[in-house]
Amino acid sequence: MSPSPREAASAPAAAPASASALDLRTVTEAEFADWLRAVNTGFLLPPVVSENDRAGRLANSDLARTQGVFDSGRCVATFRSFAQELTVVGGAAVPTSAVTNVTVSPTHRRRGLLSRMMANDMAAAKERGDVAATLIAAEYPIYGRYGFGPATWTAEWEVDTGRAGLDPRWSGPEDGGRIDLVASEDVRKLGPELFERFRVGQPGAVDRNTRWWDLSTGAATRDDHPWTEPFWAVYRSASGEVEGLVAYHADAKWTDAKQPLNTATVRGLLALTPSAERALWHFVCSVDWISRVRTGYRAPDDLLPQLLPDPRAARMVTHADFLWLRLLDVVRALEARTYATAGTLVLEVTDASGYASGRYRLDADPSGASCAPTASSPDLVLDVRELGSLYLGDESAVRLAALGLAAEETAGAAARADAILRTSRRAWCPDMF
Repeated sequence: MSPSPREAASAPAAAPASASALDLRTVTEAEFADWLRAVNTGFLLPPVVSENDRAGRLANSDLARTQGVFDSGRCVATFRSFAQELTVVGGAAVPTSAVTNVTVSPTHRRRGLLSRMMANDMAAAKERGDVAATLIAAEYPIYGRYGFGPATWTAEWEVDTGRAGLDPRWSGPEDGGRIDLVASEDVRKLGPELFERFRVGQPGAVDRNTRWWDLSTGAATRDDHPWTEPFWAVYRSASGEVEGLVAYHADAKWTDAKQPLNTATVRGLLALTPSAERALWHFVCSVDWISRVRTGYRAPDDLLPQLLPDPRAARMVTHADFLWLRLLDVVRALEARTYATAGTLVLEVTDASGYASGRYRLDADPSGASCAPTASSPDLVLDVRELGSLYLGDESAVRLAALGLAAEETAGAAARADAILRTSRRAWCPDMF
């Protein structure tokens, strides 16, 4: 006999499944649509998956690196990683494991599911020989406990073009170069080579594959990123070489008095030279009817404000952490990058997971660097997450010491670390992943 509604209402609720009772495994092709539904649920997107989205994303996912947690056959947590190259100081590219699509459904929080998936992926990355792991953190407090530290930051400005002080008669670059509007199919041809030249000189940049260019030029689409064709413009130097590229959208906003108040939103701007950067920003800020320009995410030390006659016309609207880095091989990481100043530093690195724990002697020199485990007394003691923040030259060891996040065992060690590790321009990652 079925219970009465009163009896059913008063019956004790079923206890949630324990973490050990949940099935953590790599995802099969048959489970991929349900896995995507769980991804959408975690990111508060509609929990439906079209065939276009399933097929396109499946073709570009390594299922051996795609984890899911299942409760009675339903996916309730997700985690994926993929091979990536990270540009470090000096232009070398190191192999990293890029972590993405991390979610836990709201019904299954606080059961250690992320920790189990992260442990699996970091162990696999270490075994593969990846130098580090990377991610873009949706929330700041989550990933420090797994050894990740913020290695790059990002900023966005809004420019009031009427206050910027640019010459309203400006018609193009004064350096003999020119700006041309181009189509998406042109960008698919010239963009990859331009970006490869750019990222060699930009610590923090990561590689872009064919899928990235297809999604960014409308050749492929995703349900969560509806495609709208942008305006594309390239900067060509006086010799005709493409040295810059910008993509932007514009809205259509007019006052009751029929005055234009349109905003241009930049989707991306790459420049190989200061001349290209200046020309492209002046171009976007000089388009007729555009009264404001949103720059999109830029490096925190971007040249833009000072490229305007009145830098106050550029108001910073965003400043936040962006690329998080977790070192897995300290020796290879420190030997891969370059150093502007000669010096020796002994670092004692703590790592709860053990992958980077140890004491290391770094002998840095502009002509090259060596790093090796050592028994020497440490100059500086810090966790692997803080070393990740220092690695690309963006963070200050003196600042970390003041915050209690690094300990000087030798007087002046933090200042010496800054002299060795810091860079003249800030690290920047242009891409979300």
